Amino acid sequence: MTTHDRRERVLDTVPRLLALPERPLVVVVDDASADATAAAVQRRHPDVRVLRSPRNLGSAARNLGVAAAERPYVAFADDDSWWEPGALSRAADLLDGHPRVGLVAAAIGVGRDDRPDPTNALLAGSPLRRPGLPGPEVLGFVACGAVVRSEAFLAVGGFSIHMHIGGEEELLALDLRTAGWHCVHAEHVRARHAPDVNGERPGRRQRVTRNRLWTAWLRRPLPSAVRITGACLVAATRDPAARAGVAEAARRLPQVLRERCPVPPDVEADVRRVERA
Repeated sequence: MTTHDRRERVLDTVPRLLALPERPLVVVVDDASADATAAAVQRRHPDVRVLRSPRNLGSAARNLGVAAAERPYVAFADDDSWWEPGALSRAADLLDGHPRVGLVAAAIGVGRDDRPDPTNALLAGSPLRRPGLPGPEVLGFVACGAVVRSEAFLAVGGFSIHMHIGGEEELLALDLRTAGWHCVHAEHVRARHAPDVNGERPGRRQRVTRNRLWTAWLRRPLPSAVRITGACLVAATRDPAARAGVAEAARRLPQVLRERCPVPPDVEADVRRVERA
C-alpha cells in the first residue's frame, strides 16, 4: 500500500488487508507524508512493515514496496482500496500456472454498493486473445487492482519516476509486454475501491493528459505519438485541465525524450488493435 497525507484512510484500510484469509505480509509505503502516517501505522499495527520515502514519489513509491516485500508476487493497494477474501490466492494460482504472466489485472468493485468499475468492461473486452493465456491480454490496468510477478516488475524498472499519479499504468504495461511478459485480466480476482465521495483528487486530469503524452513519446512510434499529441491538443482547446497537462508535458518533454525507446512492431500492432476495439 502506498499513501500520502491520508493517515485516517490508511488506518481504516490496513485492517481489511490484515484480515484476509491468505494472511499476506502488508507493506505500507508512506510517500513523504506530513501527518505522521508511518508512526501511526507502526504503533497500531506492529506486524505491518512500514517504509517512509524521503520524498513524494507518487506511483514509483510502489517500487520501494515491491523490493521490500521480497515475495514472488505482490498485490498493490491504495489507502482506499483492498482485496476480497480469496482474491490473492486465485491470483497466485494463476501466476503459478502461467510463468510468463507478469501481471494480473483484477475486476474492481467501487463504493459501498460494489458497482463495477467501468475499466472492468474495457479489460474484459480486450481483443488480444492468445492461446495458453488464462484470460484476455491487456495493455493497461488499474494499479490498485493489480497483482504483479516481482521478477517481471523489477526487471522492467517498475513504475516510472516521471509519471507520479494518473495514467501511470500504461507505460508499465507496455514495458512488460516488450520484455516478453503478459498482462492478463482475471474476472475472478476481485479488488474493492472506495474513493472519496468528494470526487477526483485535484490535478489528476491534468496529470493524465501529461502522462498520456509522455507515454506516447517514450514508447510509441512517431506516427502514433504525433496522432496522440494531436488528440490532446484538440482536447486542450476546450478543457483547461487538458490544456494544463499539455503545457506541463511540453515543458519537460526534452528530459523525457532522453529515455525514448519505441516498442517493437508487434507490440505497436497490439496497441493499435486495442485502440480500435
